[in-house]
Amino acid sequence: MATVLLALLVVAGVDAWRTRDLPSGPAPDAAITLADGSTTTLAAWRAQHPGRAVALHFWAEWCPVCKIEEPSVARLSEDWPVLGIAMQSGNPARVAQVQRQRAMPWPTAVDPQAELSRAWGVRVVPALVVVDAQGQVRFATTGYTPGWGMRWRLWWAQAVPSLRTWVG
Repeated sequence: MATVLLALLVVAGVDAWRTRDLPSGPAPDAAITLADGSTTTLAAWRAQHPGRAVALHFWAEWCPVCKIEEPSVARLSEDWPVLGIAMQSGNPARVAQVQRQRAMPWPTAVDPQAELSRAWGVRVVPALVVVDAQGQVRFATTGYTPGWGMRWRLWWAQAVPSLRTWVG
């Protein structure tokens, strides 16, 4: 039992260290170029999903863990708004090609120099950030996240108002 508790503490500590720079509070906004070549902002993309929690999935073409996680993200995107952010994975045409080859149906912002990722405090991929309907970052995690963990975070952000909502 002590070994299991120690292992959980180590995992929690490592995750806390990896997510130390990820945002909290109001979600940062930024101009983005999507893999289809169109441009928008993160706020405008979120506005397309009024009243919904959304997921930002930071990934990279060269990341083996991201590739393992892709089927879970694809299933998630059937029920929840997901915006991918392709960190250091090439230009829009290259990212679109990767998405077609890997059957990645969610829209993806192209971040060839990792500028957007750095602005969000993302240093490693994959990373998942959940933003609630009020634009507050509710969860941020790095490394492999199982599909049930993604769904739970989105459900919680949707179903349970943030403390900021309660206290005004």
